[in-house]
Amino acid sequence: MKRFALLAATAIALAAPATAQTAAPPVGPVTVIHAGTLMAEPGRPPRRNASVIVQGRRILEVRDGFADVPGARLVDLRTSTVMPGFIDSHVHLSGLPDRMQRRLQAANRDIEDEAFTALINARTTLLAGFTTVRDLGAEPRLITSLRDALEAGQFAGPTIVAAGAGISGSGGHSDARNGLNRDLTAAARTNNLCNGPDDCRRAVREQVGLGADVIKITATGGVLSNVAGGLNKQMMDDEMRAVVETAGLFGRKVAAHAHGVDGLNSALRAGVSSIEHGTFTNDESFRLYKQTGAYYVPTLLAPAAALEDGRRGALTQAQFEKAQQAAGNAVRSLGRAVREGVNIAFGTDSGVSRHGDNAQEFALMVGAGMNPAAAIRSATVDAAELLGRSERIGTIAAGKDADIVAVEGDPVGNVRLLENVGFVMKHGRVYKLRGQSQVAD
Repeated sequence: MKRFALLAATAIALAAPATAQTAAPPVGPVTVIHAGTLMAEPGRPPRRNASVIVQGRRILEVRDGFADVPGARLVDLRTSTVMPGFIDSHVHLSGLPDRMQRRLQAANRDIEDEAFTALINARTTLLAGFTTVRDLGAEPRLITSLRDALEAGQFAGPTIVAAGAGISGSGGHSDARNGLNRDLTAAARTNNLCNGPDDCRRAVREQVGLGADVIKITATGGVLSNVAGGLNKQMMDDEMRAVVETAGLFGRKVAAHAHGVDGLNSALRAGVSSIEHGTFTNDESFRLYKQTGAYYVPTLLAPAAALEDGRRGALTQAQFEKAQQAAGNAVRSLGRAVREGVNIAFGTDSGVSRHGDNAQEFALMVGAGMNPAAAIRSATVDAAELLGRSERIGTIAAGKDADIVAVEGDPVGNVRLLENVGFVMKHGRVYKLRGQSQVAD
C-alpha cells in the first residue's frame, strides 16, 4: 500500500510542472504580410501601412510600418485591404450544385459521392475567402469526417463547425422521408426526428454522439422540403425547450431554421442562439431578439436562388409555392433588424445558392439597409461571437489563427469588391495569391 502511495505521489510530482508551463511558442515558417490598409477589427478604423507577422498557424504580431524580418516569406499587399478571413454561418457543403441534377441523380448517389462533392465545395468556398463555415445540415459522419480532415490540413477547405442532421418532428422540414416512395422511405435517415420533449432530448444526444459541434432545429417548415405544409411552426414549444436544454448540457448552441413568425418567436423564447432565415417577423420578434441576444442570420441569397430553380422546373410545385411566399420578406425583416439594433451574423445558405458565390450576400445585406462596414463585421467579429470562437477567429491579432484575406481597393466604398478576393490564408498557409490558387487542381 505504501509503495502504491509513493508511486502515485511521484507521478503527480512529475506531472505538476507540465500543468504550470505556459503555452508553447508558435513553431513553423514565418510569413510577413505588408498591408496597405489593415482592417484588423472590422467596424473600427483601419490601420495604414502595417505588417502582420505569422508563424505556423498563428498570428505572431501586428506592427505599424512595413517590417523586415530576415528569412521570412514576404507577401506584398500594399495596394490591398487586408481583413480577417470571412465566416459564413450557414452553408450546406454536400450536394450537387445544380438542383435539377441533384433530383435526377438522387437515387444513384451514395454517401461516398456526396463526400467528394462536399470536398470540392469546401475548396471552392475557401478560395472565395471564407476560412470558417458553419454547416447546418448534412449526413453526420460525412461532415464530421470532412471537418476533421480539413482541420488536419489534408485538403483545402475552411474550418467547419458542424451540425450534422437538423432535428425536427416527423413530417417536418428535416424529415428525409418527405415525398419519397415507400421503398426509399424505409432507407431514409430518421435518428434526427423527434416527437415530444423526451424524444427530442434523445435526438440531440444522438447528434452530439455523432460529433455535432452545434445543434440545428427546424422550428418551421422550409422552402425545399417536399411537403405542402407551408412555412409555419412545426415543433412544439416544449420540444424546442427540451432541445435547447439538452444541447446546453453538452455545451452546444442551437440554431433554429425559422420562416414563419409563430415558430420564429417560439424558438427565441426557447433560448436558441440564432434564427436562420427569419423571413416573417413582428414587433414581438424584435423584442425577443433584443431580450435574448440571439443572432439573426438572414441568408438573402437563398430565396433568389430558390425562385430561379423554380422558374426552370427544378422544384416541385409545393417547393415553388413556398419560394414565392418567402420572396422579399427576408429583405424587409433584415432592414428592420438593422434599424432595431439586432445582433446580425453573415450567412448564405450556400448549397441552395452556389458555393463560391457566398460574398454576393454582402451586397444584398447593404441593399437591405446595412452599411458596408457593418456587413463586413457581420462576417468576421459578429459571426465569430455567434460561433463561440472569438478567441481564435474574427479579428487579426496576436495569438489568433492566421485566417486572413485581402481585396484590391476599398470594400467599404464598394462592397462588391469582396466578390473577388485576391488573397486567402488559412491557418498560416497561403491558398490564393493575386487571384491564383496556390493548391494543385
